[in-house]
Amino acid sequence: MTVRTGSLLMLAAALWLGSSQARADGASVAEVEARLAAGSRAEQDRARDAGRKPAEVVVFLGVEPGMTVIDLIAAGGYYTEVLSWTVGPEGKVYSQNNKYVLELRDGANDKALTARLANDRLANVERLDREMNALGIEPGSVDVAITALNFHDIYNSRGPEAAIAFLESAYAILAPGGVLGIIDHAGGVGDDKALHRIDETMVIDAIAQTGFEV
Repeated sequence: MTVRTGSLLMLAAALWLGSSQARADGASVAEVEARLAAGSRAEQDRARDAGRKPAEVVVFLGVEPGMTVIDLIAAGGYYTEVLSWTVGPEGKVYSQNNKYVLELRDGANDKALTARLANDRLANVERLDREMNALGIEPGSVDVAITALNFHDIYNSRGPEAAIAFLESAYAILAPGGVLGIIDHAGGVGDDKALHRIDETMVIDAIAQTGFEV
């Protein structure tokens, strides 16, 4: 299984250079952008697209219609919805948060995700309010996992052991050949915790101890 990493700016630049045409084994950025444009997405989500470049991200990770994917530590569910429109009605999306994330900022993430999924508007999404070590997902059943702007907090606040445990839980649910995408802010030595960043070498080292290939 493979992990694909990058800071937001580095990832977007790398994808922008190589993703204007269709991948040999998947959708093009233009095709994904069309799906996202056709979807009933909130204006505030569309406004975030310029910085987050969701179509480039999902193409880079190889997300395709019909896949089973998971948004790990989904918070309010921005990427959950992106994945939902990308995999389509034949696909499935798990949107996972733990108790801490759901209670953060007076339950802001819980409220946002509840509103996003209200009235079954994203029918292919299953909400998972569970800890990483108790996901309840069949091992080897997920094609692509993504976590955005979370890995630095796990590593910097709880240490490398917690980061490795997170990766191991993701590894267990991914199918052979599955992909874990880690999106985060790249930092340098000494300033990462205060600035909510992480040194890329720390991420790669944790990945190497888990069985993934970068």
